[in-house]
Amino acid sequence: MATSSITKNFVISSQKQVEIFADAIEASANNPTPPINVSATFLTDPKDIAKFMEKRKKANTGNK
Repeated sequence: MATSSITKNFVISSQKQVEIFADAIEASANNPTPPINVSATFLTDPKDIAKFMEKRKKANTGNK
């Protein structure tokens, strides 16, 4: 969900811009983004969490 775009300041200075903005909001409301199904495994055992974090650390080492 894109939330950063709604935190920007902008100025609507003409009636045409108001109509364009209102039309865009209405179109957005009429065409919602479908939910995306994801699978997740919840880790509660500290040993499993440590193992996962080590695996993540190794995978991210080459990205720096």
